[in-house]
Amino acid sequence: MLDKLEAIRQRYEDVNEQLMQPEAMSDMKRYKALNKEYKDLGKIVTEYRNYQQVLSNIEGAREVIATEKDEDFREMAKAELDELVPEQERLEAVIKDLLIPKDPNDSKDVIMEIRAGAGGDEAAIFAGDLQRMYMRYAEKHGLRMDLIDATEGTSGGYKEIVLSLKGEDVYGKLKFESGVHRVQRVPATETQGRIHTSVASIVVMPEAEELDIQLDMNDIRKDLFMSSGPGGQSVNTTYSAVRLTHIPTGLVAQCQDQKSQLKNFDKALQVLRSRIYEIELAKKNEAEGAQRKSMIGGGDRSDKIRTYNYPQGRVTDHRIGLTVYNLANVMDGNIDDFVEQLRIAESAERLKEGVV
Repeated sequence: MLDKLEAIRQRYEDVNEQLMQPEAMSDMKRYKALNKEYKDLGKIVTEYRNYQQVLSNIEGAREVIATEKDEDFREMAKAELDELVPEQERLEAVIKDLLIPKDPNDSKDVIMEIRAGAGGDEAAIFAGDLQRMYMRYAEKHGLRMDLIDATEGTSGGYKEIVLSLKGEDVYGKLKFESGVHRVQRVPATETQGRIHTSVASIVVMPEAEELDIQLDMNDIRKDLFMSSGPGGQSVNTTYSAVRLTHIPTGLVAQCQDQKSQLKNFDKALQVLRSRIYEIELAKKNEAEGAQRKSMIGGGDRSDKIRTYNYPQGRVTDHRIGLTVYNLANVMDGNIDDFVEQLRIAESAERLKEGVV
């Protein structure tokens, strides 16, 4: 492992030197790739340096124990060693995890789409509950959530809502939220007190940038319409809302959240680009044989991935068999147990399959 870490440290230094060269800035695609590599390698190098320091301290403590005549010094060295050995083990576990090949999209921001499914008004209300859950998660983790487009439900919540989330490794944290989420509870609209089952589907896409997907604007039809959501005096009076249709694929994206037509266009284009990127990514994975056969990382929109059972106060993730009995806490954005366990499961798969 030390040889591999030393090679990574050398590559880190090489990339740093390349970034300092004036010609690196002339090719933005290459510069962006180098900058990302430098950032990713930096995480490993930081832990490697900590590990080297701990190993050096362990060696020093053992030397004191072996050679020092003063018993007090020897006892101090033994106490230090008792602290250093567990730290060495902890750092080794951290470094091994960092060395597992990662999904190259993990560092990207995301576009999240939440849609009400079967269940009528209750499904829309549940979609609103999920949106709030992710909003609270974003707040707790310093992520920025922005509304792109929304269609409200007749009794609250959303028939559909499209959001963007920005921050460190957002896709890596939230990509496993894609799929069908099921709720079991007595709806507010239910007069007989019967438990209903409703569903909402979630799609989490890595946000594609211009360098990822080159779109020909001649392939995109732009339609303008009046906004129907919140937005002040401009709502229903100006054609500021934008709908974009990608003619070759038939994909559609729209935004009416902003008063400015230009801002709505930029947001809709962002969503359209990400949807096309997601399709291309799926094709690439299939061609390379890297698509997961298991539920972890499959991202199939029809997969029932999680059940929120209100009468029993439990949440179950069906992919990894994890059940927690703190539903209220989960709905308040505390989904870290699921995020971490799913990440661990994916890491185990990637390590087993040797996916790069």
